[in-house]
Amino acid sequence: MAHLDMDTLAWDNTVPPQRKSLDESICQIREFIDSSESWVVEGCYADLLEQLLPLCDELIFMNLPLAECIANAKARPWESHKYESKAAQDANLEMLIEWIKQYDQRTDEFSYSAHRRLFDDFTGPKREFNANDQGE
Repeated sequence: MAHLDMDTLAWDNTVPPQRKSLDESICQIREFIDSSESWVVEGCYADLLEQLLPLCDELIFMNLPLAECIANAKARPWESHKYESKAAQDANLEMLIEWIKQYDQRTDEFSYSAHRRLFDDFTGPKREFNANDQGE
């Protein structure tokens, strides 16, 4: 199954990183889907995910407790498709943890409220996970 990490197409490779236009990201998502018989897309971009809902066979909401989400961030392996080294990735860890802590308070496309709305409004098959080991 083909896998798409939305981080790889949502941002321009600039310093500091800036979001690509919604249209450009959607075009890249469509190219990915059109070239893949079966696929999984992961990311926290409600504005992009909303475009995918009509094409989804199943929606999974990873709605983990704050402590578990932070533990996952600390334990994540090197994402070589995003960072030149594990050290470069870890240099962003403190910023990522602060961003995670704001999840419930934000109102943007990365917020709990945006994700909850997408999940609740989706009429197809869906599952919500509230723990890492819930699906085992």
